[in-house]
Amino acid sequence: MTIEKLMPASGLDKDLVEKLKHLLPETVADGKINWESLKELLGEHLEDEGEVEHFGLTWPGKRQSRRLASMPSTGTLVPVLRDGINEEETDNIFIEGDNLEVLKILQKSYAGRIKLIYIDPPYNTGNDFLYKDDYSEPLESYLQKTGQADQEGQLLTTNPKIGGRFHSNWLNMMYPRLRIARNLLREDGVIFISIDEHESYHLRILLNEVFGEENFITDIAWQRKYSVSNNFKGIASIRESILVYSQSNLFVNGLLPRTEESKARYANPDKDPRGPWKPVDYWNQASPEKRPNLVYTITNPNTGKTIFPEKKAWKYSLETHQKHIEENRIWWGVDKSNTVPSLKLFLSEVRDGLIPHNWWTHDESGNTDEAKKELEKLFDVAPFDTPKPTRLLKKIIQIANVAEDDIVLDFFAGSGTTAQAVLELNNEDGIKRNFILVQLPELINNQIFSSIVQVGKERIRRVIKKQIFEESEKSNLHHKQKIDRGFKVFTLKSSSIKKWENHEGNDITAFQTSLFNLENALIEGWEEADVISEIQLLQGFPLNSKIEQDSKFSNNRVHRVSSEYIGYKLFICLEANLNSITTEQIKAVLSSEDIFICLDQSLTDEAKLQLTDNHNVKTI
Repeated sequence: MTIEKLMPASGLDKDLVEKLKHLLPETVADGKINWESLKELLGEHLEDEGEVEHFGLTWPGKRQSRRLASMPSTGTLVPVLRDGINEEETDNIFIEGDNLEVLKILQKSYAGRIKLIYIDPPYNTGNDFLYKDDYSEPLESYLQKTGQADQEGQLLTTNPKIGGRFHSNWLNMMYPRLRIARNLLREDGVIFISIDEHESYHLRILLNEVFGEENFITDIAWQRKYSVSNNFKGIASIRESILVYSQSNLFVNGLLPRTEESKARYANPDKDPRGPWKPVDYWNQASPEKRPNLVYTITNPNTGKTIFPEKKAWKYSLETHQKHIEENRIWWGVDKSNTVPSLKLFLSEVRDGLIPHNWWTHDESGNTDEAKKELEKLFDVAPFDTPKPTRLLKKIIQIANVAEDDIVLDFFAGSGTTAQAVLELNNEDGIKRNFILVQLPELINNQIFSSIVQVGKERIRRVIKKQIFEESEKSNLHHKQKIDRGFKVFTLKSSSIKKWENHEGNDITAFQTSLFNLENALIEGWEEADVISEIQLLQGFPLNSKIEQDSKFSNNRVHRVSSEYIGYKLFICLEANLNSITTEQIKAVLSSEDIFICLDQSLTDEAKLQLTDNHNVKTI
């Protein structure tokens, strides 16, 4: 085998070209698309020459924002040790950083793995803040804004309505993020997006383009307020939209748990051994003329009175009606004197849950006032002005059918409502769901917390501590071992691996200097944990992978990276001299699929020949 050089992650467009090459190999040569071959293969599906009109949403900057989505990130995610809880065992992740760059970095490790994406992006009201993207050096811009680079700057920029691109700026922010996020969804996955009336129309068209109009599920109306101030002038807005799109037609929504009110509709006044039931109307809405097969006389056996349908037909045929009589499913009322019968519908026979609909009242799904009180309960004073209620997120998670070991992603995490909803649902039903939260470190005006990420992390800590305390007070410790009460923190940082920069000009000395600088592939001051984290992401290993030092390599510090989602392991050694590692050690520890990764300069040519003998080796 030959030694492979570890390469940075590719952009979205490069991945698409690779997929096209796999499907239609004759259309791609040397990494470039042969348009003539592609047009010949598409044939009648191509738009006619000169036909330029088509339906869609266009705005200034769309082409540029599409390119922004395709640019590979030059950053990575590094662990912030001791900032979370139960970091060694947890599968929950909190990421501090610009979500566009973070989504790019997560592509290889989480593509097709996310069951639910929920986002509550900043609304375009003219007063809210928007993410300001830099189209040339997005990561460098972020690092400068967060003080990680030499030049400091403001985190966010306002988007006033007087600006000529009020809607365009917002769409340019959302478009690349949604394009990348779609790749992370499972085939049976779904995305829920909260939005108000200022951009709901544009967002709907944008989502049709990104996810496909055929994957539109519904537009939910959520009653976010339960009252309106008498001093308000105009028409008050008390609802928000939640747009729902699936990844494909494989998505199947879940049912909502039955409420006490819905259960109370079922009773058992006649002590039927089959349990509680409720009466169902026996009438059909169709007229007797349209459904003559459903027209017949029914007699109350208790009173002898008969009724013949004249305006409405019966709901069931005569044969089915006779079967209902035999099975004791006909109900004539408590005193058995009703003229029209009802059908007994047993609770045990209906679906185990309520079918969701798209009108969510505040008493069923929470409201903004309730959301603030939740934060006040945790913090005494709410440190965030616009949280979502936990009940709203729980409902979304249930409808999304998030099951055991499924992942919920929120890349506009805010105060962390999504994390609290996941933790509380897990605590209630014992199902192990996991979350990944991403949040830009927006500055907030608070005496205790300087940024919203500090609020989010502290909220998760307090929710977990509250659950642990409450469980310790109970004698019934059901599903205690199954609950994941922890989270691990990562932050966005520039890559620790030097990138090649094309040399311009004829200065041989300068060219030799650039080559010499690349002899050490890692930046000055690199940290071992940061490099290992970057390598595992480049190799497609998720952030919750297990990292252990392998004791079988006695003379060198070798880290073993493993994940239940990947069938092979990574062995990473970043020491300057590896000549003491023998072929026998490699054979004893590594399987044929495992990969050994080290610094290129740490191996002699002879050692490289030995290590590559029947083993997968990559160098930095």
